[in-house]
Amino acid sequence: MSQPFIPTTTGRDRRLDVFRGLALLTIFINHVPGNPLEHHTSRNYGFSDAAEGFVLMSGIAVALAYSGGFFRHDYRRSAGRMLRRARTLYFVHILTMALALVIVGAGFHVFGAEGVAKGVNFTRFQTDTSLALLGFPLLGYQIGYFNILPLYVVLLIAGIGFLHVGTRNVLAMLAISVALWAVAHLTHINFPNWPGVGGWFFNPIGWQLIFVVGIAIGLSGKTGRNLVPFNWLLYVAAWAMVIWSGFWVKMEMGAIPGLAALPDLFSNSDKGALAFLRLVHVLALVYVIINTHWIGWLTSTWLFRPVALIGRNGLAVFATGSVLAIFLQVLFEAWPKGDAIKIAILAAGLAIQFLIALYFDTRKTETRSRAARGSIQPLPSRLQSAVSPEAEIAPS
Repeated sequence: MSQPFIPTTTGRDRRLDVFRGLALLTIFINHVPGNPLEHHTSRNYGFSDAAEGFVLMSGIAVALAYSGGFFRHDYRRSAGRMLRRARTLYFVHILTMALALVIVGAGFHVFGAEGVAKGVNFTRFQTDTSLALLGFPLLGYQIGYFNILPLYVVLLIAGIGFLHVGTRNVLAMLAISVALWAVAHLTHINFPNWPGVGGWFFNPIGWQLIFVVGIAIGLSGKTGRNLVPFNWLLYVAAWAMVIWSGFWVKMEMGAIPGLAALPDLFSNSDKGALAFLRLVHVLALVYVIINTHWIGWLTSTWLFRPVALIGRNGLAVFATGSVLAIFLQVLFEAWPKGDAIKIAILAAGLAIQFLIALYFDTRKTETRSRAARGSIQPLPSRLQSAVSPEAEIAPS
């Protein structure tokens, strides 16, 4: 029954693409507050939400994509690839947040969308413009809904060290990560939210734990082993946690009795440093997904191919969805309409993201095809007739 995330011959796991696609679409819906669909996303059925899943799957993808060089002791090249990817994410964040500032600013000054401006911390840009412009490229000034990519930039850079340790000893890597997570909760240390007060909404020192768990899962898939072997008692307990969590949240039961009496490390419900309950819930959910055969079968059917396509092109879809979501926030405040129209507009936004994914996927396919054709040396004319067209373009 156990099904570790093992990459296919193309280096990808289809389930990973599907669930990352679902997370991206869920994040888009959740980033447009007040729409009727947000009441039916995953955060309404458990303690964790799409953010935890997205970061965990990012860790899995990092392990699958970059760990090979660390296993071969080719540290410089592998670290260089990860740093270049972090640089790409940084500039995507700068571009998308700049567009968001323009959209929110135009909505505020032209259409009077004051609620969105206050809700996403645009007022800091108005009152401390010069300091905000300095904090913007330093990742200190972040507006609401544009704080995941800065987190991922930091985690990707930190991932160099975690992979260096993890490719030698996964348990040592996890122990370091758990210790850092505990420090984040016990000391409340965080990256500065400058020029504002406090720290980042997603505290990287706490959130690195779920990222590192993803790396550990990816490393186990890379080596053909299970991070946690299948156990019926653990499997039943994981299902129980998932079902109970969904019931508790859906029924709006409020605070859990007795939780406040526990040490702060376990009673803290703060999403910013990755609360214990959110962590346990997402780990239980992952264990269920990995070890339930019908889930793997279902996500491999044609029904989820469009979602997998979105997951394969995560950065382009995420950037597009972020800009669309902030635009829709302004639109819905300046032009309030009924639920039916909101759903139709959201559906159009989801369709745009699918088209973006299709465009980038087609480009990648064409690039691989050209690279495959260019990598084959011309054959003597007397042999060309013996080679089929398919063989001429087959990858080496």
